[in-house]
Amino acid sequence: MFEYDPYAELARLKDFPRMTLTSADFTEGQALPKECWGSGMGGADRSPQLSWSGAPEGTRSFAVSCFDPDAPTGSGYWHWAVYDIDAGVTELAAGAGSGAAGSLPAGAVTLPNEARSERYIGAAPPAGTGVHRYFFVVDALDVSHLELPSGATPAVLGFNRHFHSLARGILVGTASSD
Repeated sequence: MFEYDPYAELARLKDFPRMTLTSADFTEGQALPKECWGSGMGGADRSPQLSWSGAPEGTRSFAVSCFDPDAPTGSGYWHWAVYDIDAGVTELAAGAGSGAAGSLPAGAVTLPNEARSERYIGAAPPAGTGVHRYFFVVDALDVSHLELPSGATPAVLGFNRHFHSLARGILVGTASSD
């Protein structure tokens, strides 16, 4: 079976230098903890702790997202998308994606996810769809603010950050209800 990796496909357009992205909650290729699953699946919709390093000179902000390319939609499923994170920030605490005031660094902007809520929504792989991969991605950007229109989607963020990214870190967690 072909395992589509959207970030490998993007690298064919522009290969970004690598940053290191880690989590205290899970390791590369391993299962997300139940707290990071959706509330309808017995989880808590808690975004995982994320830390990054290796941002290059000239980094002025960061963007962070979570995308499931294995969702049975034909276009994947965006769980979370945040941009305009200050260049001095190198970590988001567990639960930073709650949508609560003050949970993210000052100035950070959260876009509506596929459920149209401005917060992290946890893993919720439908039964019978196998193992889903959740791509947590941080991009170091060459601008302090992305000019995105009101109501922009995570895909619009992805398009815009592509042209401003200096480096990228990727960490993939998994989940399956099978």
